[in-house]
Amino acid sequence: MSELFGTLSDGTEVHRWTLERAGTRVRVLSYGGIVQSVEVPDRTGRTADVVLGFAGLDGYLENPGPYFGALVGRYANRIAGARFPLDGVTYALEPNNAPNSLHGGAHGFDKRVWEVTAVEHGVRLSRVSPHGEEGFPGRLTVTATYVLDQAGALHISYEAVTDAPTVVNLTNHSYFNLAGSGNAVGQELRIAASRYTPVDGDLIPTGVLEDVDGSRFDFRTARKVGSGYDHNLVLDKGVTAAPVEIAELHDPASGRTLTVATTEPGIQLYTAEHLTGPFAPGDGVALETQHFPDSPNRPEFPRTRLDPGAVYRSETVYGFGVR
Repeated sequence: MSELFGTLSDGTEVHRWTLERAGTRVRVLSYGGIVQSVEVPDRTGRTADVVLGFAGLDGYLENPGPYFGALVGRYANRIAGARFPLDGVTYALEPNNAPNSLHGGAHGFDKRVWEVTAVEHGVRLSRVSPHGEEGFPGRLTVTATYVLDQAGALHISYEAVTDAPTVVNLTNHSYFNLAGSGNAVGQELRIAASRYTPVDGDLIPTGVLEDVDGSRFDFRTARKVGSGYDHNLVLDKGVTAAPVEIAELHDPASGRTLTVATTEPGIQLYTAEHLTGPFAPGDGVALETQHFPDSPNRPEFPRTRLDPGAVYRSETVYGFGVR
């Protein structure tokens, strides 16, 4: 089911689609592929929205920086110096997180209106990113499919093809708060990651894979998540053909749980220290499944290169429950 959600300044209409199955209700926008809301029950059956978002389109247009619920690309996370080499050519990107490129540039996938079609129990978003968009090479044809399964879990599946060598790294940027309101810091988090990528002052990986033993990055056993995180954790499973469960967030007060399964090798844990306006730092926890930051400049990291004739595929599953 779709409805008009708002209109951009150039007259482009933005629509909202509602998906509902097995007690989960998800609303998705054609603008930015945004997951506007995810409503799920607590242990008493009381339903609440467990992602941060806005009631109207203006909220997203006036608060673009946090990427609330957005489909992020062409390249999720940071690329150092807003440039990378590919086949002997250095490509200059938009330094929207100076001196780096962040989440695809100032006008990345999160700020585009996608074509949306209905599929069984979900929607498929598609667009063509032209060669040179935000500095990236290649004409990239992208689809992102959002589907609720029979248990009410949200599957987000990405595919992309290119007509020239390029780099691709897509993710969803939802901020979760399983309490449905207030601050999410203190909710319990488990992540199956024995290493992480330390960063410099610009949040660019140093290239080292550091053990989490004895550090604040050790979430192998569930514990309360604190503040001050904007780091990539290296998932023990690596890249997989099918999603593997790698994380769980739990709110003891409501009983709600979120499980995350993915094909990706990393997850960016961000505790939202920079939120402003209607939201405060720590009001949500972002769990961004993706390849590592700055991989195009780090050949030792899992590759993000996509060549003509190959298909980029990635899938993440967000499961909801109570205990």
